[in-house]
Amino acid sequence: MGSMGTDEKPHAVCVPYPAQGHITPMLNVAKLLHARGFDVTFVNTEYNHARLVRTRGVAAVAGVPGFRFATIPDGLPPPDEDDVTQDIPSLCRSTKETCLGPFRRLLAQLNDPATGHPPVTCVVSDVVMGFSMPAAKELGLPYVQLWTASAISYIGYRHYRLLISRGLVPLKDISQLTNGYLDTPVEDVPGLRSMRLRDFPSFILTTDPEEYMVKYVIEETERCTGASAIILNSFGDLEGEAVAAMEALGLSKVYTLGPLHLMAREDPPTPRSSISLSLWKEQQECLQWLDGKEAGSVVYVNFGSITVMTNEQLVEFAWGLANSGKEFLWIIRRDLVKGDSAVLPPEFLVETAGRGLLASWCPQKEVLSHPGVGAFLTHSGWNSTVESLSGGVPVISWPFFADQQINCRYQCNEWGVGMEINSNVKREAVSDLITELMDGEKGKEMRRKAEEWRDKVINATKPGGSSHSNIDELVRDVLLANNYS
Repeated sequence: MGSMGTDEKPHAVCVPYPAQGHITPMLNVAKLLHARGFDVTFVNTEYNHARLVRTRGVAAVAGVPGFRFATIPDGLPPPDEDDVTQDIPSLCRSTKETCLGPFRRLLAQLNDPATGHPPVTCVVSDVVMGFSMPAAKELGLPYVQLWTASAISYIGYRHYRLLISRGLVPLKDISQLTNGYLDTPVEDVPGLRSMRLRDFPSFILTTDPEEYMVKYVIEETERCTGASAIILNSFGDLEGEAVAAMEALGLSKVYTLGPLHLMAREDPPTPRSSISLSLWKEQQECLQWLDGKEAGSVVYVNFGSITVMTNEQLVEFAWGLANSGKEFLWIIRRDLVKGDSAVLPPEFLVETAGRGLLASWCPQKEVLSHPGVGAFLTHSGWNSTVESLSGGVPVISWPFFADQQINCRYQCNEWGVGMEINSNVKREAVSDLITELMDGEKGKEMRRKAEEWRDKVINATKPGGSSHSNIDELVRDVLLANNYS
């Protein structure tokens, strides 16, 4: 902490976007700061705070000394049912339009000497909670943004304007989604390689020139030029070229601190280690089930916290798994099927009895590092992508929306660890890809590449590795900059 006294302890306010895939990496950043002597206030929305209490009990948000939870409203009316993932465009619009006032008031409360904790010295915000920037700047605080997706996806969003200027989008009509137009190569995008139109973050693939999410992500990603620094859940060996391209877009400094779930891990555990903000109850029996399995024999299936599919797609995945003959662990959230509960055919359950485990949620990081897991059928969200690389597990990718398409492209084309499955999923394709990945020559090469990436992850996150050096530099040069001036 340099020359600072104990009464000048730094105090970071961490503001995640209120979805599971954003909360998890921000919590790991908060733990890293707390471990380095920061007081931390972690800001959930009132909806998610209530959901955590219902799912995990009051202890989940009790905090530990110097690490507390606070809330602000998200501005949305309560959903029709508890514990569902909120509508993403509505949530984006609402947080942008309504959260600045409540956040200003929260900062004022936190700075009240009567609280007994140090005044706020910096704000760490999700990029898409950019409303918090003026509140931090009004107080003269260092303001750091966490981009929870890949560096390549950030570049994809920032070059939406390029796609529009080239006349590639908006789409002329809906037929362009299916007639091969999306395979149009898109060359000369600084920082990206061998891209097709379909590989860009998916909000741009619209016929509506006024599409809200297109304007929203352009505004939020361009606003990053006003931040003191950007941090990423990535590592230099994986995305160094893209990080350099991000900085060339006018960002102050980009720090790769990942994989964050490994950086924040503590051995032996401390009280801080037990803080978990899973919005679903994790079923630990998944790990016990895996313990009895042969190395690399299980297909792990999880499409993340937001992906939804039709019941027909669910049934195709089910029979693909059944016909592959492999053992599998399949996570099926209760809101996985659009507007309905997920219903699996009774014949599927009979066919796979004894070689499949169905669960509603699991501790994914531990599952992907379990030796029994040999393949991951995934939506290619960024947390899942980084966790699969950390576990050395190759993937079959079924990207759903947002950044998942570009993550899938790089898994398959640049990093050598993935195979893509068509969005119009068919059972034969599912079983064929599983067989190829688990038993074929392509699969053997992908496993070798995945293990190489796991070694690079270990190097980045060990003491003296690039991610360790970057967190130390971020703390010294940015978050504590005011304390040394």
